[in-house]
Amino acid sequence: MKVAFVTDSGTGIAPSKMMEKGIYSLPLQIECEGVSYDEYETIVYSTVIENLHAQKLMKTSLPKLGKIQDMFEEIKNKGYDAVFCVPICKGLSGTMDAMEMIANQVGLKFYGVDCYVTAVLQERMIEIAKEMYEANVTVEKIMERLERMAETCETVLLCDDLQHMKRGGRLTPMAATLGGLLKIKPVLHINKDTAGKVDVMDKVRTMSKAQDKVIEHLRNIGVNKDYTMVVAHVDVAKAAKEYAAKIESRIEGSKVKIIDLVSAVGIHTGLGCLAVQVFNENV
Repeated sequence: MKVAFVTDSGTGIAPSKMMEKGIYSLPLQIECEGVSYDEYETIVYSTVIENLHAQKLMKTSLPKLGKIQDMFEEIKNKGYDAVFCVPICKGLSGTMDAMEMIANQVGLKFYGVDCYVTAVLQERMIEIAKEMYEANVTVEKIMERLERMAETCETVLLCDDLQHMKRGGRLTPMAATLGGLLKIKPVLHINKDTAGKVDVMDKVRTMSKAQDKVIEHLRNIGVNKDYTMVVAHVDVAKAAKEYAAKIESRIEGSKVKIIDLVSAVGIHTGLGCLAVQVFNENV
């Protein structure tokens, strides 16, 4: 059986770059002022940041169905029998369901694994799946390992801009107003237990205390130097560097990579957001 490996731009990597690794990737859609753009193809990350600064309301959605169909027909015509998909999680997007539907329509066997989040874990899962397949590991064994990886992942978001979340419909006007007055920093997280949906983990008064709360939580769930650790940010590189240093000082032997927060999340959290994602791929 010949298998093609497919993901989307929720990885934070341009589809053209993923193709260099032999992995197909579809662009998520970003809508702004009534116009829909394909992420990394007709809109770049710097423009997303500019739009946030200009307080332009943006929305995200799954890749265009026509693009999925064109890609899967191309895959079919190249002699592939199946697609192995790790898209942005089902809790945030309908991409997985759309991929399965179109795979069935064009006559491709479908395998899909929910990463329960997006970003770096999503990227590593699809890369590892392809590596294992090329090492003659069965699809069933690959899926089992990816599911174990997903279970180890925790992603925690610290949002600085409650007004942005209110404009995007993520908070009631009253909650946003009170949050601003009381300087409440919501600690949000997303993982398998939340079914890939963003949930409130805690609420604190300052960003520093919120970071301390996150690090304490990571230690409590057993995160150690064996985990991949990433701090992502929305246009606050200095704060991200300081956050990463704080994590490294409190989790012995840890090394934290700093990246831009993927658009699929950052568009909804707004400027100033800090996120940490941890997972263990050696499971």
